[in-house]
Amino acid sequence: MGTALSNNPAPIHTDAHYSSQTQWGQILVCGGVTLNLVAGITVRSTSGMTVANLALDEVRFKTPVFVGDTLYAQTEVVSGRLSESRPGTGIVVCRTSGHNQASTTVLTFTRTFFIPTNPNTVRDATNY
Repeated sequence: MGTALSNNPAPIHTDAHYSSQTQWGQILVCGGVTLNLVAGITVRSTSGMTVANLALDEVRFKTPVFVGDTLYAQTEVVSGRLSESRPGTGIVVCRTSGHNQASTTVLTFTRTFFIPTNPNTVRDATNY
């Protein structure tokens, strides 16, 4: 499924025999899939009402993720300010790290996004 989502058919992500011969000894989850999973974990707590994503910066894959790993995310809000170009919108910058079940950091990144300054307006309009 991960290779279908990422369109990355590299044998390290698809071929168990090939992967067993590598230094990892098993199939790796594609980095793009890992990034999307970890970013997605944070949405409910940081950016559920995001108007738009502006940037993903400083993406670092620290250690491989394997099929069957459990991923967790920890996010820190680095900064926030009102948008100069979009009234009623703020710009938030968060630093996120993803960890596996052994508490090993697998990924870090910084994400910048627009959010509404009055979430109740969005909630009333969307029933979110």
